[in-house]
Amino acid sequence: MAGSSLYTGLWKSDDGSITRLKRSCSHPLKVYMYDIPRKFNFGLMTMDNKNEDLPWGNHAAPPWSQQWEVNKQHSVEYWMTVYLLDGWDRKDGRRAAIRVRDPYQADVFFVPFFASLSFNNYGYGMEGPGAELDKNLQECVVNILLNSKWWKASQGRDHVIVLHHPNAFRHYRHLLNSSMLIVADFGRFSTDVACLQKDIVAPYEHVVQSYVDDHSNSFSQRHILLYFQGRIHRKADGIVRAKLAKALMNEKDVHYMDSEASSEALAEATSGMRSSRFCLHPAGDTPSSCRLFDAIVSHCVPVIVSDRIELPFEDDIDYNEFSLFFSSEEAVRPQYLLRILRGINETKWTQMWTKLKAVSHHFEFQHPAKKDDAVNMIFKQVQRS
Repeated sequence: MAGSSLYTGLWKSDDGSITRLKRSCSHPLKVYMYDIPRKFNFGLMTMDNKNEDLPWGNHAAPPWSQQWEVNKQHSVEYWMTVYLLDGWDRKDGRRAAIRVRDPYQADVFFVPFFASLSFNNYGYGMEGPGAELDKNLQECVVNILLNSKWWKASQGRDHVIVLHHPNAFRHYRHLLNSSMLIVADFGRFSTDVACLQKDIVAPYEHVVQSYVDDHSNSFSQRHILLYFQGRIHRKADGIVRAKLAKALMNEKDVHYMDSEASSEALAEATSGMRSSRFCLHPAGDTPSSCRLFDAIVSHCVPVIVSDRIELPFEDDIDYNEFSLFFSSEEAVRPQYLLRILRGINETKWTQMWTKLKAVSHHFEFQHPAKKDDAVNMIFKQVQRS
């Protein structure tokens, strides 16, 4: 026998490796969502402590109103929860997942804890009273799960938990290592907690407005060859940004500017990306960043500089059709990157731009959800995993 069944949904092969058995995708994924107090989810959006120990009982969720860009770009947890709130037993063909009332019917269990928002609200300074509040919320969620009969039945292996911010659930994430985690990347996760074999890479929510009326003669109208605006000095993988600055800052057809997040900077980035043929995506503090998805919805061909990046929806989307990839060493080599970009003619660029426009809807978070948008794509990945 080639392998042995370890537990429902997982398979242990003779070499000891563990993978999840693929679920059928012919029907919507059946999801049971835990009914936990609102202090773990929508209460974090208002922080008014009103009825904080009561579950959110309304099918209509409060609209997303967080203005801070970091909150918005890691808001996957909100959009997945809203999607399920009014998703009772729908079979309209547009939903990859439906919410079920009976946990015995569920394929997976969703935990609606806004772990990224909790960190950004309370734990951002890493210490002090706020950080302790974040830790306490994490501990409460762990206790809820460990005492749940559904968690005990599978040791959490059929549970879906969103940890999109790299510091989300940082105190107790090791206790969730059997669950399916929704992450931005694996940069700050140890391999015994998160890995591509069991977890899902989800896109950031873009912070620039989508470019909905992009013109057919876009190549000639985009007068900037390569665009980057953001923090140049970052930690870890992000040190490549400073090296790129030395190589690119004095090039006349390149916009490479150090900038902090602000409404003015966001407006400049929106205009700049729409005026550029290529948008540079170097690593930040972790291998991924929101900038890639801003580029996609701006129809600006992404130039991805990374030695280790996992991208969302790679089972369905071939990024090579609309993106260019460079290693860190290649990108900082004098004139190497620019020589390649300047050598791409209008025909080749237009092919990539056309593909960008065709796939950009997969990176839209919205309510109500639309067929094959970001949340539907995430649940499709969950169903396959």
